[in-house]
Amino acid sequence: MAPELNVSELAAMIQAGRFMELEAKVREVTEQYPKSGLAWKALGVSLRMQGKDALQALQRAATLLPGDAEAHSNLGNAHFDLGHLGDAVASYEASLRIKPDFAEAHNNLGNALRGLGRFDAAAESYRGAISVKSDFADAHNNLGNVLRSLGRSDEAVRCYRRALELRPDDPAACNNLGNAWMDLGRIDAAEASYRRALASQPGFAEVHCNLGNALRGLGRFDDAAASYGRALALEPQFAGAHSNLSDTLRDLGRPAEALASSRTAIAIEPGIAGAHISLGNALLDLGSLNEAAAAYRRALELDPASTAAAINMALVLRQQGRVTEAEANCLTALGMSPEYAPALVLLAEIRADTGQFSQAEELFKRAVAIDPDCAEALAGAAHLRKLTADDAPWMVQARRLAERGVPPRQEAHLRFALGKYFDDIEDFEQAFASFLRANELTKGYSPPYNRQHATRIVDDLIHRYNREWATRTRTDASASARPVLIIGMPRSGTTLAEQIIASHPAVFGAGELTFWSNASKSIESRRQDDTASDSPARTLAADYLRLLAELSPDSLRVVDKMPANFLSLGLIHEALPRARIIHMRRNPIDTCLSIYFQHFRGVHSYARDLDDLAQYYAEYLRIMEHWRRILPAGAMLEVPYEGLVSEQEEWTRKLLDFVGIPWDPRCINFHETDRSVMSASKWQVRQRMSRSSVERWRNYERFVEPLRRLESL
Repeated sequence: MAPELNVSELAAMIQAGRFMELEAKVREVTEQYPKSGLAWKALGVSLRMQGKDALQALQRAATLLPGDAEAHSNLGNAHFDLGHLGDAVASYEASLRIKPDFAEAHNNLGNALRGLGRFDAAAESYRGAISVKSDFADAHNNLGNVLRSLGRSDEAVRCYRRALELRPDDPAACNNLGNAWMDLGRIDAAEASYRRALASQPGFAEVHCNLGNALRGLGRFDDAAASYGRALALEPQFAGAHSNLSDTLRDLGRPAEALASSRTAIAIEPGIAGAHISLGNALLDLGSLNEAAAAYRRALELDPASTAAAINMALVLRQQGRVTEAEANCLTALGMSPEYAPALVLLAEIRADTGQFSQAEELFKRAVAIDPDCAEALAGAAHLRKLTADDAPWMVQARRLAERGVPPRQEAHLRFALGKYFDDIEDFEQAFASFLRANELTKGYSPPYNRQHATRIVDDLIHRYNREWATRTRTDASASARPVLIIGMPRSGTTLAEQIIASHPAVFGAGELTFWSNASKSIESRRQDDTASDSPARTLAADYLRLLAELSPDSLRVVDKMPANFLSLGLIHEALPRARIIHMRRNPIDTCLSIYFQHFRGVHSYARDLDDLAQYYAEYLRIMEHWRRILPAGAMLEVPYEGLVSEQEEWTRKLLDFVGIPWDPRCINFHETDRSVMSASKWQVRQRMSRSSVERWRNYERFVEPLRRLESL
């Protein structure tokens, strides 16, 4: 030992945090006594505690003091700081060979092993630390962390509780305990743990974010958003909090704000797969399917094992009509995680789309067996067939889950399904109460309906597509007669009409394509920016026909049954004047009530309130009356739903004649046609023609007063 060094004095300086002073003192000694291991050891400690490069000094100390366990442990700490985890492990192991009961070295070895992903070995190291020093709070906490990584969150809870017995209200241990409770689905307990952590350390941004996750899990979306906001006030560049806030804004029915938050998260940290998933979810709610798919694709590039990204990509593919690819993505997700309930639910929906209802029911049951709280699976099973009183056990299970305080989205799924059950067994009072509750829930997380905006849209269309427009010569228009567009209100028989026509071998049914609604939005945006004059009819026609060719290269006709295309008829006729337009009409009260009974996505914001439905329906009638006046005679065939179901062959012949294809008896037996149907009518169109839905509203006559004014329109 260098005579100028006093061990007690060095220890006192370290204890007092006098590291700069210590550095100056021991540097003089190392210059005078370069072989003083103690001096190099003290220099390394002083440098490390100041955040300086201590590696060379500690390597020299370990070389000069080969039998000093602390010197090797200190060198391990320096390697760990630099991310040299393998070297850190070697140094800690050297320390423990010298001093097997060195608790801190056991703990630090555990940290290095955990960083290397060697979780089992790390757990043994932490246990080694605890066996030497039973009151080692950090080791108990660290053991809990590695047990969570091993999927043993129940054991982790015990570790965190022991750490908190030794060091009450330690914010890190409280936060970790909350995370373990979240793993176990004990969200209330998690909330309490996070609040306990914040009571000790109010400025802990990570805990505010985690508390937001718990509150979101409890369905308290406004409170969750506030927690994420507090996290971001403390750390504005906290990408994870921006991403989680995006998901919560989506829950609150604010997709545009959700989109902005997810984009902020990606701008801060482009490599977070979860932020790209959040971006995709917001885009999906906004109806931007192609952009959503690109976001999910990027998430999968960043994290190929992300089941959430795989299943959300499958969801988009299904909505785009790419059923085979959607199914492949579901199977990929299940290959990564065979018990991933959301993948089973979507696979069940795809099976149901293709009429494989028994397989779909088995998949829903399997999802419920894995996750009894999976509301989407439990609800999905109700839509595969007509339910009977024998399904009462299902009803009891669904009602119990709905009344247990699940998040609003999940409860809404269950309430719509319960409404269907009670409607099927003809308990109309309970059915309407269930549908009413379901729609009130959806209002809480969906964009509000704006009646003035709906009126303004129709006003603008009537003004733009006027008599002068109708008489223009259309030199840019396409002469193609391939497209068949079925329009009308949702639930007016559009799926039935498509199924009839698509049963003809010369026809392909493409389902509901978003092409024209997206085109209309794009053109409207350009008009507002004063960057567009006339609509680009030639480009639109070419793009649309290219899309139809991708979906079906050879069919004589391709059916696009997007009901809302009634708002785009001017644009469609401008680009494709020979396209066949079939307008399905149904009793207005039957139509609106059937809409009210369906769980639509956010685009149908009018569907959640009977007064809003009545107003929207009146605007629909107004624009349809305008198209009747303005479009050329013969451009559109109007088909009454009630006439189609009562005079099936007569109206089927009219449909085929209008579309320009010869009679085929397969169109009468449409229920036998093997094709994918994704609308809510997927089960009905695989049954024989029935009049059971005609004047169905009479069963609910005392509940639908706001719709009665439609009788006179």
